[in-house]
Amino acid sequence: MKFGILYEHQLPRPWDPDSEYRLLHNSLDQIELADRVGYDYAWEVEHHFLEEYSHSSAPEVFLGAASQRTRNIRLGHGIVQLTTNHPARVAEKVSTLDLLSHGRVELGLGEGGSVTELHPFDVRFRDKREIWEDAVRCILPMFQREGWEYHGKHFDFPLRNVVPKPRQKPHPPLWVACSQFETIERAGRWGMGTLSFQFLSAEMAKAWVHEYYNNFTHNLEPLADYQTNPNIAVASPFMCAETDEEALEKADGSTFFVFALLFYNRHGPVEPGSISLWDEYQKWRKTDEGKKMHRSRGLIGSPETLRERLRKFEESHVDQVILINQAGKNSHEDICSSLELFAREVMPEFHERDAHQQEWKRQVLAGEIELEVIDPTTLTPVSMQSPKWKQASSSQRVEG
Repeated sequence: MKFGILYEHQLPRPWDPDSEYRLLHNSLDQIELADRVGYDYAWEVEHHFLEEYSHSSAPEVFLGAASQRTRNIRLGHGIVQLTTNHPARVAEKVSTLDLLSHGRVELGLGEGGSVTELHPFDVRFRDKREIWEDAVRCILPMFQREGWEYHGKHFDFPLRNVVPKPRQKPHPPLWVACSQFETIERAGRWGMGTLSFQFLSAEMAKAWVHEYYNNFTHNLEPLADYQTNPNIAVASPFMCAETDEEALEKADGSTFFVFALLFYNRHGPVEPGSISLWDEYQKWRKTDEGKKMHRSRGLIGSPETLRERLRKFEESHVDQVILINQAGKNSHEDICSSLELFAREVMPEFHERDAHQQEWKRQVLAGEIELEVIDPTTLTPVSMQSPKWKQASSSQRVEG
């Protein structure tokens, strides 16, 4: 099993003139550390206008900086919003980053998600899936063809050679954001890796893995001519410390991650500066919903606790666990010490067994292993997403 780290660049109020400056440079220090101690991936999101929740609106710039301070860690867009970016500009920026990083880019492609983000770019929420699929068909040939034109419903691109071309041929590995069980089926059918932000239990992860690979092996229907990427990554809140109690204390703001999503989905756009999400979060944590969320620890605990939980994910054949350490007001010092302790005490045994995972995957893809179909409704996920969140209006849901 491999391990990644994820950056939303959360920045709860109050802010001072140097808050964003410290945030970005601390994050670069953390990724440099992660590279040095052996983490496999660093993922960066793209969001717009989501105050406090995410100050990551230019991931290609941040990842470009990270590429010059690291040597081995894979640099992932998790995800690029194809609804708010022109396909040619995405291809240009991703290819440039791949060249600068000596071929270390992972390309997650997503729809973006709430009306707060989409409407300022003159994109209607109801059209986002259709726009995304049109953009995928438009962009992917740009990475490998010297001349390409595309005439679709949402993008009309004349014959041009999009330059530069990426270091990785034919293109960086492709991923798609998945927040619902039914999107796992689509990801498998499209042949893209899946970035799951559902915060699954190990039992539910197994159901997702089986659904994904069954569609990958039996119902493969790529949206365009591209190289498939059979991979499943699952994200989880994370903090590693010497004891469970210490880890919980250091990750005290970990549920701010889901609270901010809940807020933007329930309330939609808000007047800038009119509310402190962090203050509202303190009130929410005292509610029954907030208390329940805070008890869902994810991967927060001592090395022994995390080893025990990760072994269950390993048995589910998840390819990668993405650790969300930069959340709420988690301190730079605690994030760094957590990354170091986990890399020293937990990560090595799972890295050593990754060859077994790769052989299992080979056998599944070759048809030598048949996976049972698991009904997810018979399982209870340990999720950071509450029933209210799952039932939130589709016009407000955030994805990616």
